[in-house]
Amino acid sequence: MKVVITGAAGRLARVLIPRLLADPHITAIHGVDLKPLPFAADPRLIPVQADIRDAACAEQFERADVLIHMAFVLMGGGLGRARHDRETVRAINVAGSRHVIDTAMEACVERVVFVSSAAVYGAWPDLPNPVSEDTPLRPLPGFAYGEDKAAVEAWLDSLEAKFPHLHLIRLRPHAIVGPHAHPLLNRLLHQPFVPALPRPLPLTQCVGEDDVAHAIHLSLRSAARGAFNLATDPPMSLKAMIRANRRFTIPVPLSLISAAHRLAWWVTPTAGEPGWIDGLRHSLVLDTQRARDELGWTARRDTRQCLKWEVGSGNGLRGESHSSW
Repeated sequence: MKVVITGAAGRLARVLIPRLLADPHITAIHGVDLKPLPFAADPRLIPVQADIRDAACAEQFERADVLIHMAFVLMGGGLGRARHDRETVRAINVAGSRHVIDTAMEACVERVVFVSSAAVYGAWPDLPNPVSEDTPLRPLPGFAYGEDKAAVEAWLDSLEAKFPHLHLIRLRPHAIVGPHAHPLLNRLLHQPFVPALPRPLPLTQCVGEDDVAHAIHLSLRSAARGAFNLATDPPMSLKAMIRANRRFTIPVPLSLISAAHRLAWWVTPTAGEPGWIDGLRHSLVLDTQRARDELGWTARRDTRQCLKWEVGSGNGLRGESHSSW
């Protein structure tokens, strides 16, 4: 099996690629990224330093069996000031995704695994609890990451209808945590400040990076198609999550947290979009039954185990989560 991976130098790829190289059925991995791949030499791993919008990507799909598309702007740390330019980010995320998937289809690649996000659902007061995969996608307005993931998924809907032979799997993980996770997530779970919100406190989830890599690996051969939520149980409030690592928390008005975060968004590439804070107002709990029944996936780490995960050297990596941008 020949696999093409975009975002191959990203954080999630650092867990996924070693896992795939341990699979004897995978004969070649073409890893596409703007940056060099941080892996030891392996004859089956072919690094391709290119933009997903470049023509050089087309060459990688010759006789390829699967495309795993993970390249996406998350924090935009590698874009400099351009990360604040909505059109630039949209061109990379949406137009870039369409280009690379179209290119794969032209080369007769019949299976595409798109790593989407739970952010496509948004966090709204009227969301079902839990959220199943057939829930309409309503990303929070102004949250570019969620908006662009949802835009790609909407385009994939039309693609599936037009090309029924296409074996398309979309994975929608909640916040990915682990030694290679984005430093912002790790800092959030280890600092003492929590938004002061009325009770009952909104609930959220996370998922371990190794469990997401496991879901991608399963997707390479599974007969299942469609969208699959990935998350751990039990759901917890952000306050309870932080309490798993600290003895106390300090409540802060959400308006103050939001104002500080908006300022940080403009002055430092280590801060995420303002939409990250807006998502703390309401619960976002995913139903993962479909992933268990059809994909054969179950989270091997529960929420508390994920929160206790010792953060290693992965914390010093580039400022993206499962992105190469």
